[in-house]
Amino acid sequence: MTVRFLALYETPTDPDTFDRHYREVHVPLGRRLPGLRRYTVGRNVAAVRGEGPYHLVAELEWDTMDELRAAFASPEGRAAADDAARLQELAPVRSMIFVVEESVG
Repeated sequence: MTVRFLALYETPTDPDTFDRHYREVHVPLGRRLPGLRRYTVGRNVAAVRGEGPYHLVAELEWDTMDELRAAFASPEGRAAADDAARLQELAPVRSMIFVVEESVG
């Protein structure tokens, strides 16, 4: 099983400030999350349909939902959540958690 947390950041009013904060503060906090298996970031993402474009998409991956929950409940998770609130001030964000049930490709 794989569990993923996905965050889609809309275009910030000040992209340089957002990018610097994300790279220098948020990524180091996120990389400390217990059990984190993978952390990927994509930039300048355009939606195929619907809303967009997005400035940045982050995907974090754990082996199980219990591991993800434990990571977000940890002191490192609380620090990352506090910083996510700061990022929300710089750019609107949408986030979701999902379980990968099967690979179809």
